[in-house]
Amino acid sequence: MANYRVGRLQQELLKEVSDILAHKVRDPRVSGVTITDVSVTGDLQHATIYYSTLDKLASEREKVAKGLSKAGGLIRRELANRLTLYKAPEITFERDSSVDYGSRIDQLINELHQKEQDK
Repeated sequence: MANYRVGRLQQELLKEVSDILAHKVRDPRVSGVTITDVSVTGDLQHATIYYSTLDKLASEREKVAKGLSKAGGLIRRELANRLTLYKAPEITFERDSSVDYGSRIDQLINELHQKEQDK
């Protein structure tokens, strides 16, 4: 039963955090951030939010990470207002590298197709 509640909360957090980033956070550093996944502990006290960006430069990714950490308090307060929970979970943001991994695989496949066409 608890796993069902954790799953529902993860889906709800993903939806709400995406909406908060799009409409409430005015920091230009977090524009273009996509929330990819949310992981919540069993006691619902901590949430890890995974995000991705299209930036290739490490300096740009660092700016996004700083912007998200600055907006963490606003996001947690908004979540407390929107969700009916006893206590809003503490939020940590982590960059999701699966998007980069997928685009690298896609690039390698395209290179292989290009080599086959050249022969």
